[in-house]
Amino acid sequence: MSDTLERSTKINLLKEPVVKKLCEVLDKSSNKGWRKLGEIVGNEKRFKVSSDDMEMCSLKVLELEGSPSRMLLRLMGERGCTTGHLVDYLQTLGNSEALQCLKPSALQILIQPQSVALISGHNLRLSCHAVGKSPVQYQWFKSKEEVPNCSFPDLVISPVHLKDAGFYICRVNSGDTFEFSQWAQVDVLNVTMSCGQSYHSLEGRLKLVIQPQSQRLHVGENLQLECGAVGRPIPRYQWHRNGVPVPNATKRKLTIPHSMQDHHGRYRCEISSSTERMWTNEVNVVIEPGISVQISEAMECSEDDIYAIGGGSSDLFLNSIPEQLYATDKVALLIGNLSYKNHPQLKAPMVDVYDLTNLLRQLNFQVVSLLDLTESEMRNAVDEFLLLLHKGVYGLLYYAGHGYENYGNSFMVPVDAPNPYRSANCLCVQSILKLMQEKETGLNVFLLDMCRKRNIHDDSAPNIVLRVTANIVFGYATCQDAEAFELSSSGFTNGVFVKFLKKRLLDDEKITVVLDRVAEDMGQFDATKGKQALEIRSSLSERRALTDPIMPGDSADVAHARSLQWAKAHELPESMCLNFDCGAQIKLGFAAEFSNVLVIYTHIVKKPDDMSFCQAHVTDFSQDLDVDPKEMNRETPEETGIYLLSSNLPQHCLYTRVSSLQKLKEELVFTVCLQGTFTAMDDESVHWTKSINIGKPLIARLDLHRAMRRNSCLQTCMMPHSPSHSPCHSPGPEHRLHLHHGSHQAQDYSRLSPQHLYLDMYEHHQGAVGGCGDSYYDNLSQPRYDAAYDSAGGLSTSPERFSIPIETTDDINELQTVFINSLQLQQP
Repeated sequence: MSDTLERSTKINLLKEPVVKKLCEVLDKSSNKGWRKLGEIVGNEKRFKVSSDDMEMCSLKVLELEGSPSRMLLRLMGERGCTTGHLVDYLQTLGNSEALQCLKPSALQILIQPQSVALISGHNLRLSCHAVGKSPVQYQWFKSKEEVPNCSFPDLVISPVHLKDAGFYICRVNSGDTFEFSQWAQVDVLNVTMSCGQSYHSLEGRLKLVIQPQSQRLHVGENLQLECGAVGRPIPRYQWHRNGVPVPNATKRKLTIPHSMQDHHGRYRCEISSSTERMWTNEVNVVIEPGISVQISEAMECSEDDIYAIGGGSSDLFLNSIPEQLYATDKVALLIGNLSYKNHPQLKAPMVDVYDLTNLLRQLNFQVVSLLDLTESEMRNAVDEFLLLLHKGVYGLLYYAGHGYENYGNSFMVPVDAPNPYRSANCLCVQSILKLMQEKETGLNVFLLDMCRKRNIHDDSAPNIVLRVTANIVFGYATCQDAEAFELSSSGFTNGVFVKFLKKRLLDDEKITVVLDRVAEDMGQFDATKGKQALEIRSSLSERRALTDPIMPGDSADVAHARSLQWAKAHELPESMCLNFDCGAQIKLGFAAEFSNVLVIYTHIVKKPDDMSFCQAHVTDFSQDLDVDPKEMNRETPEETGIYLLSSNLPQHCLYTRVSSLQKLKEELVFTVCLQGTFTAMDDESVHWTKSINIGKPLIARLDLHRAMRRNSCLQTCMMPHSPSHSPCHSPGPEHRLHLHHGSHQAQDYSRLSPQHLYLDMYEHHQGAVGGCGDSYYDNLSQPRYDAAYDSAGGLSTSPERFSIPIETTDDINELQTVFINSLQLQQP
């Protein structure tokens, strides 16, 4: 263990106890405190600490518990300062007490106990592993009481009983130093199993074992509903009534004392973990009046009157509950293309896809999130997406990347598209909509975060026949014939559309109302006013919302099969402990940043006492994968390109990011290499290796790398200028426009736009949408995507053509008019 914390660790990743202690020392020091530290850093100019920054730090003393030192360290961390840099500055400062704060603890807990829910009669195991400069001792506690005879790293209770439920913690001692682990909750469920029935709970897998039961109560009685699931980590619960979450109802048991008639309705519980979610059965709760009412024989009452004073059947009562719209399931495909081979590279799609993935999962969508797909990979991914759709499903497609629009059709550009490209090299969004309609989906939402400029190199007009349905919503990041922008930033930020969309996406409102509010928010954004405005096109006739609850409409077997299809593409390898002949033990862990991006991390669980140095790294990956050797086995997630998931990963590991899993043709096999030195061998380095096979993780199982299958998406895109009929053309480099921070230079961008004549367009003009041309705001880095120009240098203004015939009967003109009118924005 080194004398200081890892020098490459960014100081904004230091643990809170370290930061707190360091700030206390610097705040109280007069001659060697934070002011002098700021001067030293400012003089070197590496991290640009200005006099204005120092003044901002000094004002922190006016705040309750404010710390100038904490503000200074935060500014330094945001500008890339590492622990090594900070140590050098503190040595220059001569503050030995502050330096002492950065020395590593003599004791570190590497494996923390995890909360778990299990069935009474099963075996409980909680684990806590630590390393220290001297032998480590353990003692387990339940709440404040020591657990007898539990002085080992693993706490085992076999079998576990209801009385064993509670909170556990482990105290670890090493010499004069001690640390406490994190708390672990143990939930023990009392489940009576029928003959031959058994439950086997695996880490990361939930199993529903207790279903709620319908209730018929009188006003004033206590309402009690119970459900339960087993798994590790411990499940989370959220009860819903009539499809709406019940406030503060986040436990297995829902208890409402002194129930009122307002509490009647349909109840069910959402059970989730970090990787899974499921629903209990929905049950009816009937609350009847608690008093009897005498009805005179001479009194003339209708059936409704009788029910109003306490009579009537429960069926009549339940029919009075306002209608709730349901989805039979919710599925989302999110594609972010940023690393283009022949076109300008982008930054925001990665952040946008990551943020929307997390938000949509909160809305119970099964999300497939993919980065940097080629044409064949995009088409195959759409095919897999379509397999998850069926009658009543809410389907959502989000795309961020280069694109264009011609004659009412939107085209998404793959990362391997040639320069120039045309429709034969791209995916037509309307063709995907047609295939979704064939699945009889309940809601079709398209969020297209791309430019909509015309592509003058593409004259094709796909003949796509769409059905007349009242469940289509298009949310375009920008208006017709305009561009969508990224914001200039040295870090990773959202594009303009998602910057505002993510603030509204969880609202329990009709989807068009949500997009309407996003448009209003975008209209107030000075940076894009007059340049980018959200456009909404909709045929929605019902109050469909992304928050609508799920009620499976298929048989249980069919629904389960579709869930397995999604789970197949999101199965992470299980963590494993590797034991080496030298006596060292390594933990190999895995995390998913996207559906096609895997994070592998290693850390030392145990090393021999006579080993002075020990480190484990991974190597020998398949050539199919995108793994940069220079960015493998780094000491911080950020160094290997893991910017979005870093806060969720364990510390003190070596990290490797493996992307483009969709290209993996065989099972993923790699080598774990352990490097160690022994004091008795004069610190000569010794190596041990183990070959690891983790199969095909995440999206690799779906073999998206294959040549385009008998691809239904491709078949709908067949047009006169298909790859087999004509050469490929698209906007050439001479027609590109570049936008740089504070610059008027041109950059490559064309997502060309036509007019959807079959859609009655509803535009939000918070600012007039200009062409691409003469001036740009300083904080816009570029139109995210391509913009094509004619040979004279102006925007192409080719006449727009009606190219999307509607499925007709005898009178096509009448039906076209009906469909056009139906696609106007539905007012809330």
